[in-house]
Amino acid sequence: MNTYLKYKKSSFHNFIRSNRKYAPLFFFIAGFTWDSLTLGRIDRLYDIIVLCTYMTLLTVSIYFFNLVGNEKWENSFIKKYGDYLPLAIQFFLGGLSSAYVIYFSRSVSLSKTASFFIILIVLLFANEFFKKRVSNKYLQFSAYFFVNFTFLSFFLPVILKEMNTAIFLISGIISLISTIILVVLVYRTNPSARVEIVKWKMLSMILGIYVLINTFYYLKLIPPVPLALDKGVVAYNVEKYNNHYNVTYEVDEWYVFWRDHKIDFNRNSNKPVYVFTSIFAPTDLQKKVYHQWKWYNPEIGEWQNFDKIGFEITGGRDNGYRGYSFKNNVIDGEWKVEVITEENLVLGVVDFNIKTTNSVKKTKLVSREF
Repeated sequence: MNTYLKYKKSSFHNFIRSNRKYAPLFFFIAGFTWDSLTLGRIDRLYDIIVLCTYMTLLTVSIYFFNLVGNEKWENSFIKKYGDYLPLAIQFFLGGLSSAYVIYFSRSVSLSKTASFFIILIVLLFANEFFKKRVSNKYLQFSAYFFVNFTFLSFFLPVILKEMNTAIFLISGIISLISTIILVVLVYRTNPSARVEIVKWKMLSMILGIYVLINTFYYLKLIPPVPLALDKGVVAYNVEKYNNHYNVTYEVDEWYVFWRDHKIDFNRNSNKPVYVFTSIFAPTDLQKKVYHQWKWYNPEIGEWQNFDKIGFEITGGRDNGYRGYSFKNNVIDGEWKVEVITEENLVLGVVDFNIKTTNSVKKTKLVSREF
């Protein structure tokens, strides 16, 4: 009781009371920022412990938050510290979402998956557009199910050391069952929840998100985390020696920070074009990936598939598993090499424009060791 009275009189408590409108958003940003600074590898023990802790505490916080209005808990610690539970929910939501963004951002290209990130942002910031904000139970459980599903979709492959469609489907089923169990527990233990929650509406929202995520997966719009494309460049030459790769390529202007190589590839006639990639994979996870070469046919307005070159990767290397492919017979124009898995999920895209000439002056040519 003395501890509680100290909290009631503390400046922190008064600050939360007077800024309760913006405090949840602040804690969401705090969770996002903290993980951005501390998380690194998805298969690192520290990261695993932190993410499991966040998921567990988010579940507990949502459950306790929905008990605050129950008279049964009037004199319990749940009622006393109930003002802090919305902040905890926002913090753990921010922490989990930031972890997902961190692992996705390791990919060299997000062009195929930008829509998935838009959904992530909309779901997690939607509370600012709801009158009840975090107290809105539909928002709570929708956001919970989304982060639960996305968390399991990259956590299970790390633990099982295997990545395929079956693992993704299992992740979805586990998250769906666990979310429904949490909703049922809240519904049964809190009389007010029975008034606020319309069962068919809640179930429809959760199932809708479930179908949406699976649709994105089958449309190849979700990056295949925990795999990530660290580096991807189009090069004039690639040489391997003593487990090192020496890559020669032309760099772009300094202000083109989102791409290492120059997009206009000036090819000498009869010389091959190389594409070098470095792929991150968790320790002991084995997977076959492919370089799918594509050329844009301006006459029909479509991308045409050319060579598809595959190689095995084994996780564990901090700087990624390195590999390359090359093509001799190329046509001038727009090209891209999609780095894909066996399920045709896109890890990233290396795009470039080829122009063949007999005399080429490369002003920004560099050689780099990987």
